[in-house]
Amino acid sequence: MPQRDEGDLPKREVELDITNVAHGGVFVARHEGRVVFLPDTMPGERVRARIGDTSHDRFWRGEVVEILEASAERQPHVWSAAAVERPPAERAGGAEFGHIRLPHQRELKQRVIEDALQRTAKFSSAAIASAGADGGPVRVEAVAGETADGTGWRTRVRLQVDDRGRLGPYAPRSHTVIPVSDLPLATEPVQAATPFGQLFPGAESVDVVATGVGTSHVLVNDAPTRTGNRATRKRRIPVPIRERVGDREFRLDARGFWQVHRGAAQTLTAAVQSAVDEALFDPRAANLDLYGGVGLLAAALGDRFGSTLRITSVESSEAATDDAAENLADWVGASAITDRVERYITRVAADASAAERSRLRAATIVLDPPRSGAGREVVDAIASVAPAQVVYVACDPVALARDLAFFAGHGYELRGMRAFDLFPNTHHVEAVATLTR
Repeated sequence: MPQRDEGDLPKREVELDITNVAHGGVFVARHEGRVVFLPDTMPGERVRARIGDTSHDRFWRGEVVEILEASAERQPHVWSAAAVERPPAERAGGAEFGHIRLPHQRELKQRVIEDALQRTAKFSSAAIASAGADGGPVRVEAVAGETADGTGWRTRVRLQVDDRGRLGPYAPRSHTVIPVSDLPLATEPVQAATPFGQLFPGAESVDVVATGVGTSHVLVNDAPTRTGNRATRKRRIPVPIRERVGDREFRLDARGFWQVHRGAAQTLTAAVQSAVDEALFDPRAANLDLYGGVGLLAAALGDRFGSTLRITSVESSEAATDDAAENLADWVGASAITDRVERYITRVAADASAAERSRLRAATIVLDPPRSGAGREVVDAIASVAPAQVVYVACDPVALARDLAFFAGHGYELRGMRAFDLFPNTHHVEAVATLTR
């Protein structure tokens, strides 16, 4: 079904008290016995809101028009283009927590993680209280070198193009482009390279990328051409770039996946290295790096466990797999395979010989799925080969909690979890979980 802008919906204004945070960058109020989800506010506030989307049976959605009673945790928005003082339809998306003081943002993200563990993974209160890697609750950790207000971290930005050729992000929950003149969440090189005010007629979007080795790129993505109901895209020519993590360089395409925060790749490298239980790790086993991208996490294991490492990185993007093959060339036992993870791991589970199963039982499997998570099919296949340990890197706490419940059904328990604020001033949070059977 085509997405409908909330600005097109009939609305009525009400006063609401905000009681909690919900997953997805929205907050919870109640009206006429129903839950109402609202952006641009936080628990403890009273707001005047317009309820516009009443199409769901269990909840409604609305937009904040005015803050009547502000929380002590409220601050001037770090991005004026997204501030509540602007009309709701003219607020830029992509910085939905920017009105909240940074320490409180992390407290709210911790609440979301705990709620997901309770509601979706069905963890007990005691288990949630000890789910962190240190035996306490899961704390949301800042990235080393973070700015005091959580700005200046994005190394990659995609800006949309409106029908007049102007650049900007979408307004939340719409396809309305909001032209902007600054990007405070971006690094200085990204801001300097962004062609603010320039028109791009006929383009669909523009990517701005500033690498850790000092190069910047502005990539124009043409809109698809349509013939009847068929849309055809021009082939996008790869733009090879280099990124550095510690002393190691990685090759990738500028449009390919790489962690967005300037410190994220180093943070996750260290987190995955520490998440692996060395007592359970066998470098000669059939170790796997699923959703491996260009080999970042496979290399993290290689740098920790040495030249004898055997590991197979599996990634659906052929271009990323080609890059991974080069990036993992230091390890003779490393390989990169182009395949869909669900197809690959299901095939391995079905076809493995007795000797291969023995190597898989000794294996460590690292997976870093997309926001939707791994899902039951992948979890079932992983569990069926019974690896010694699983290290799960997740960018969505609810999808992670769902998959933790699937793993628990196969006898895999959560040994510890760490969470990282890789996306300050947004609702997103990254987590690294270790599971053992």
